Amino acid sequence: MTLSYAIGKQLFSELAHGLFDFRIVNAGGLHFDGPALICSNHASFLDPPFIGQAFPDAIHFFARKSLFSNPLAGAILRSWQSIPIDRDKPDPSSLKTTIRLLKGGGRVLMFPEGTRSFDGQLLPAEPGVGLFIAKAAAPVLPVRIYGTYEALSRNHKLPRPASITLVVGQLYRPDLASIAHLPAKDLYKHLADEVMARIAALPQP
Repeated sequence: MTLSYAIGKQLFSELAHGLFDFRIVNAGGLHFDGPALICSNHASFLDPPFIGQAFPDAIHFFARKSLFSNPLAGAILRSWQSIPIDRDKPDPSSLKTTIRLLKGGGRVLMFPEGTRSFDGQLLPAEPGVGLFIAKAAAPVLPVRIYGTYEALSRNHKLPRPASITLVVGQLYRPDLASIAHLPAKDLYKHLADEVMARIAALPQP
């Protein structure tokens, strides 16, 4: 964990707990050995830092490639272990970086929906997340964050009072062998739908 990451983690932890009564359901699920693709719903800009600060160890994030063109923003994002990605479709460099990180025991946060929800409701998963799951062949940890849409939706520029809860699911390893016969497009869609269904099944406390 870099110094910049540790400082950011502490700041966002104080913000989450101090202003938004941040809670975790099944916090024990955040403690495990080895790599994981951490997959979450996405409703707010608050999702990445608030999920990140909940983990005891540093995790990696995806960030729009265009953000890295700004020297200052790019330096901060890299120090926070962000991976540049084309939002429209995964590119070879981001895929290779993610696989390398996972094979090295890293944890990477992904948002299967691909974009923030417009109304706080879940969106269908994009097949791109299925590509990452298939190629990385790593365990997947589904999590669902509640309250960030109410705190800072895409329709608001300033945060509002809200209680935020992170519900942690069960780490699982997709059964890739049983679906290896599927065409690539169908395989990725199947894996994307599976992880989204697991996210949807995590209940609001």
